[in-house]
Amino acid sequence: MPTLLLLGSNSDIGKACAYRFAAEGFDLLLATRTIDEEQQHLAADLRIRFNIQVNTLPFDAENQADHSTFYEQLPQKPDVALTAIGYLGSPEKARTDQAEVTRIINANYTGLVTILDIVAADMIQRKTGTIIGISSVAGERGRASNYHYGAAKAGFTAYLSGLRQHLRPLGVKVITVIPGFVRTKMIGDLPTPGFLTATPEAVANTIYKAYKQQKSVVYTLPTWRLIMLIIRHIPEFIFQRLSL
Repeated sequence: MPTLLLLGSNSDIGKACAYRFAAEGFDLLLATRTIDEEQQHLAADLRIRFNIQVNTLPFDAENQADHSTFYEQLPQKPDVALTAIGYLGSPEKARTDQAEVTRIINANYTGLVTILDIVAADMIQRKTGTIIGISSVAGERGRASNYHYGAAKAGFTAYLSGLRQHLRPLGVKVITVIPGFVRTKMIGDLPTPGFLTATPEAVANTIYKAYKQQKSVVYTLPTWRLIMLIIRHIPEFIFQRLSL
């Protein structure tokens, strides 16, 4: 059976993806910072419900020095690697706290690039595999409300684009997923428009469909593609005066 390496299996989107891929017969490597009781329960439920192999593995995106060892010690190498790691952080705190800036950048960009480079090198040797990265609409144009987070996501989107171009002739696929607003614990009580807010399950369905169809870039809600097209083309002198 194929194997999914799920980085960030404790996130709401990560859990939804675990169930979606498990339902399609994937064995799972669930990787997250802390293997707590909730993760153990998730793994046990997936094993029983879908009769698959499930391993739980400690993984810290910010501890980049351990990424090579983490990947080398996997019980099996993945056919699909999916990053569902993200950290919104506090935009207000980040303006004056360098530690918060570093955490935002590491969790949303640097730590993901480090591990995906390692995954890509392995898939190149095997001449097969798919890498799926979840980015954000926040990375499509910098906004005053969360420019550190947006900058990290912009870098991740650009990284996935370049990686996709590099790996295409080598037999490895790269998919960029841009969900838009998702009702998860990461955004907490932040108000978001209902018609622009997806569920984790909807994101998981989008991801699996994109994998099966070998898409390059997908939005969970098609409306976001049009919205971001408009936002990207607003002249800078007007954009600076908007409250976004």
